[in-house]
Amino acid sequence: MTIAEKIFEVAKPLPEPLALEALHFIEYLSNKNSDRAEMSDLSRAQETVMKHVWDNQDDEVWNDVKTL
Repeated sequence: MTIAEKIFEVAKPLPEPLALEALHFIEYLSNKNSDRAEMSDLSRAQETVMKHVWDNQDDEVWNDVKTL
């Protein structure tokens, strides 16, 4: 049985308000995952454009700065 089938089996007997809440939560997780993928794509796109800013002699001083 797949995970989706297990979710369906567990959700089937739920009363309508709880099933709707479960659906909203699954949609939230799906959107959150999609947003994360978009941010990753955006970060990779910026790397190419910003390479000349990040990788230069003047910028080397920042390479060893500790982050919080």
